[in-house]
Amino acid sequence: MASTAPMLTKFESKSSRAKGIAFHPKRPWILVSLHSSTIQLWDYRMGTLIDRFEEHDGPVRGIDFHKTQPLFVSGGDDYKIKVWSYQTRRCLFTLNGHLDYVRTVFFHHELPWILSASDDQTIRIWNWQNRSLICTMTGHNHYTMCAQFHPKEDLIVSASLDQSVRVWDISGLRKKHSAPTSMTFEDQMARASQNQADMFGNTDAVVKFVLEGHDRGVNWVAFHPTLPLIVSAGDDRLVKLWRMSETKAWEVDTCRGHFQNASACLFHPHQDLILSVGEDKTIRVWDLNKRTSVQSFKRENDRFWVIAAHPEINLFAAGHDNGVMVFKLERERPASAVHQNQLFFITKDKHVRSYDFTKNVESPSMLSLKRLGSAWTPPRTLSFNPAERSVLVTTPADSGSYELINLPRDASGAVEPSNTLRGSGTSAVFVARNRFAIFNQTNQQIDIKDLTNATTKTIKPPPGTTDMVFGGPGCLLLISPTTVYLYDIQQKKQLAELAVLGVKYVVWSGDGLHAALLSKHNVTIVNKSLEQVSTLHETIRIKSATWDDAGVLLYSTLNHIKYTLMNGDNGIVRTLEHTVYLVRVKGRSVYCLDRAAKPKVLTIDPTEYRFKLALVKRHYDEMLNIIKNSSLVGQSIIAYLQKKGYPEIALQFVQDPQTRFELAIECGNLDVAVDMAKQLDRPKLWQRLSTEALAHGNHQIVEMTYQKLRSFDKLSFLYLTTGDQEKLQRMAKIAEHRGDMTSRFQNALFLGDVDMRIEMLKEADQYPLAYLTAKAHGMEEQAREILEMSGLSEGDVRSPEMGKPVRPPRAIAPTYKANWPTKSAGTSSFEKALMAGGGEETAAAGQDTNGFVEEEDLLAEEEAPRNGHLAEEGEDDEAAAGWDMGDDAVPDAEDEDLVDVGAETTGAAGSSEADLWTRNSPLAADHAAAGNFESAMNLLNRQVGAVNFAPLEERFLEIYAASRTFLPANAGMPPLINFVRRTVGETDSRKILPLIPRDVESVLASEVAQGKNAMKANKLEDGLQSFQRALRLLMVNAAATQSQAQEAQHAIRQSSQYILAMSIELERRRLVGSTTTTADISSLPPATRKRALELSAYFTVVEGLEAQHTTLALFTAMQFAAKNRQMGSALGFANKLVEVGTNAKFKETARRTKAAAERSPTDALEIDFDSFTAFELCGGSYTPIYAGDVSAACAFDGVKYLPKYKGTVCKVCGVCEVGKVGSGLRLTV
Repeated sequence: MASTAPMLTKFESKSSRAKGIAFHPKRPWILVSLHSSTIQLWDYRMGTLIDRFEEHDGPVRGIDFHKTQPLFVSGGDDYKIKVWSYQTRRCLFTLNGHLDYVRTVFFHHELPWILSASDDQTIRIWNWQNRSLICTMTGHNHYTMCAQFHPKEDLIVSASLDQSVRVWDISGLRKKHSAPTSMTFEDQMARASQNQADMFGNTDAVVKFVLEGHDRGVNWVAFHPTLPLIVSAGDDRLVKLWRMSETKAWEVDTCRGHFQNASACLFHPHQDLILSVGEDKTIRVWDLNKRTSVQSFKRENDRFWVIAAHPEINLFAAGHDNGVMVFKLERERPASAVHQNQLFFITKDKHVRSYDFTKNVESPSMLSLKRLGSAWTPPRTLSFNPAERSVLVTTPADSGSYELINLPRDASGAVEPSNTLRGSGTSAVFVARNRFAIFNQTNQQIDIKDLTNATTKTIKPPPGTTDMVFGGPGCLLLISPTTVYLYDIQQKKQLAELAVLGVKYVVWSGDGLHAALLSKHNVTIVNKSLEQVSTLHETIRIKSATWDDAGVLLYSTLNHIKYTLMNGDNGIVRTLEHTVYLVRVKGRSVYCLDRAAKPKVLTIDPTEYRFKLALVKRHYDEMLNIIKNSSLVGQSIIAYLQKKGYPEIALQFVQDPQTRFELAIECGNLDVAVDMAKQLDRPKLWQRLSTEALAHGNHQIVEMTYQKLRSFDKLSFLYLTTGDQEKLQRMAKIAEHRGDMTSRFQNALFLGDVDMRIEMLKEADQYPLAYLTAKAHGMEEQAREILEMSGLSEGDVRSPEMGKPVRPPRAIAPTYKANWPTKSAGTSSFEKALMAGGGEETAAAGQDTNGFVEEEDLLAEEEAPRNGHLAEEGEDDEAAAGWDMGDDAVPDAEDEDLVDVGAETTGAAGSSEADLWTRNSPLAADHAAAGNFESAMNLLNRQVGAVNFAPLEERFLEIYAASRTFLPANAGMPPLINFVRRTVGETDSRKILPLIPRDVESVLASEVAQGKNAMKANKLEDGLQSFQRALRLLMVNAAATQSQAQEAQHAIRQSSQYILAMSIELERRRLVGSTTTTADISSLPPATRKRALELSAYFTVVEGLEAQHTTLALFTAMQFAAKNRQMGSALGFANKLVEVGTNAKFKETARRTKAAAERSPTDALEIDFDSFTAFELCGGSYTPIYAGDVSAACAFDGVKYLPKYKGTVCKVCGVCEVGKVGSGLRLTV
């Protein structure tokens, strides 16, 4: 009897009883049909639930994927067979006909057939293309538990509770339904002569063999994929093996070992093994040739009901009382070792081979290790000693053993080793040319041995050590579940330790200065003294790693090769079709072993990580060479350069005008900024450019931007400060033509032109002010004229005492002919390298103009048509040529935000522009702007399930008011309404849309930022209100671009998570009655204490929070747990805080708390919180929702709820109905 071994579990789900399982042939998906009537679709690689299908009434027992089409079939206790599309996520049709429970359903591998077995004692074949029943097979006289197609031949095998297994010939059915011609007369006679027609005279499917041997009902039966073998499992606790020929079938042997009903069985797709599961809670593996038990795996409480094998890869799945588990029987990582330009590895046949990296040649087999360990257990590790040309191989069989073997000089074939030294040990590794170390986990001892296998030294490792690897010259790395220790063999002492969870493999760099510690989902880079350099986390399992010659770590996951630099920067190198194990990287070639232990060479593009490495090391020449000779583009590299503070380098990669403008502004390159602003020609960009140019002292660009923006007042002040009197006089004339009295008066003040001011005051009938102005400036004659015009004399006027008139200041040194002098910021090293590469001309041109690019002067004198009252002032016309004088013409829609409702562009007769908005847009915000609140509410209801619109009333009214202006009309007449557009330059009435206030950018910069600041300042009530305001502003909004819409969706998700986190913490404070983390709750009732501790723990697991805020949550939970003697919980929070915390002071406190908690890591009160199980939090009850549990969600913010909250209003957004399905919030037209 084989011993029970730990399972290599790859995925496990929690649910009700799993009755059916099916692997997708290509994708990492598994279908699970449950006793609760649900069908689940899981991604077992990511561990996520993709979808649920719930149309069956009662348990679903049969499930199967189609081999090529996006279909699957299910059969259940409602007597129905349903065919589904996993693309459209719905049932396509139902096949009715069975009269009792449907036990199994399977697709044919070629034909459009479905095979079903039922408790109505029949087996039926259906054509799923025309949805018809094509054959009913009768013969069993009890429930038919299972029926399967042969993988290649026209055979079916079935199992029944009548204790028999039947093999059916369906070649007649294939001929009838596949060939266009009918059967020949000879075929019909041959079939009739067999006299095997069933009770209905059916000769399409006839019984070929009846296999009897089970003493009780048979639950499962399966064909071998290639051999003429059948395996069956029954209630007599036996697994039977049958063989068949063309004419007969017989029992070969029986596998005995199950001590309860055997539920299911199958053949291993690639090895001579049988797997079976039973109600004795075990999975058993049998040797097909010897019919003996090889392995068995037992669960504590769960009976197994079904087992399935992946058709392509070494994966199996078993369904039990509480869900499903996906597992492997053996590790598929080939044992290997690299020395200089050679790779030594062990093949699947247990042969030692080598591979030459320089020649790309694989050697013949050198040795055969068939006798090492058990036949079904591959070797685990290989250590190579170049001095003695020997290998040290370990195997986990028989509680761990090792062999020391000398390699032959010439590879002459798989010879049996003659002089091998063996021993027991979990791990073995060479530590010197004539010494190796053996670690035995059972007795927790390390033996240092010489090449004769004699022990020279014994070491006691730290308690809990589980593995041992090479740790540098004369050292070992000892691995425990939570810590890695660096141990000096000679001194017999521990040199260093590092807290790293679950390290499985260690990869040393070529120079021996750094090592990568690989866990299931983490990579930790350390130096040779075991000091942590950086760490990163992956959601998909990490499989292997190797170092580049430049010091970059390349690592592989299940489906990618990725890289990481020493500083933690990482990215993707390439995708993988199949999992590989990296052993070496050189230039553009990655050498690896696949799961079949075959060497492979993959081509990669190392440009991205070499560029980042050159950036980190400031090798600017190499960076410039990469920029010139490669196509390294993309948002990721641009964002990376911006993040690292190199916008001038990012500018070399970008073509998009908007991005180039942003980068140019950031690095102060006004030349590029001006070019991009001209291309885009948006007011916001001109405004930003004017601010930046003003900061640079480049008033020529400032002048151009003010002209583009029509900022007349700012232009006048600019000309005053630069001393350009000529243009200031032009501005005065332009103001006069525009009829802008305020601007005229301002320009007259700037010019010191008293006559102009007096004339303006007279025009405005302000004779007293005109008289005082003239009098104050000593213009007696003009003062008398004003008095005469008013019919007064000087005796009639009492003037106040007047001082001396003050003239406006003039620029001492006029600077309008050249830009203001600025201090050179110097040239960066990269810019020097760029100029050295041929960029001198560009740089020189930029220095001459100081960033100003010549273009047509908008104030230049030119001929202008004379009209109306301006005819007699020809000079003034010329001075203002090219500017909008504000004459009586109707303004174009392109130049003004305000649109006259009577203009032709507003739509057809009888309709206002607001009506156009509702027709042109599917956005709720645009409907609210039009005043059509009802349609806006209907849109939100369909998109996100909105039902409570009271919180949105203020937002609706805000949008409505901002999208129109009102001009007073004649007395007794209603005001004129002007609509404000966001599509300012649009002339097509079908594309006219209203201005929406508070765009996405402003919400992110205001409400979202305020909420995060409130979180940091511990003002949670204020933060809650800020994030709720942000949600409502974003719900009714319009995004200019798709990327802005994605930003908004991200902000919605993040804000909702912050609201959830803050609500949980506020609820805890309400229960405790204190805002401090050190509150003593010992006087509270036990239930209240338990709830407060749980809420404190849940506060730490809310996803989407920024790292600094997660740190605050962890610190709060740790302090609260430690104060209330929850030392086990406090230890967990402290470990997490040390690992991911961003505050040095908090991390130091966490280390002290950890040291105190490790002395007694127990909780005074048991709480419902498992840090090792992934779950989400219910937004209503603040309790966990585990993967696979039934839940409902808010369609707007994505927060999940327990089923009892379905139909209520979401507590996070306060607007949408929980569980209501929506089409998704739309923010772009």
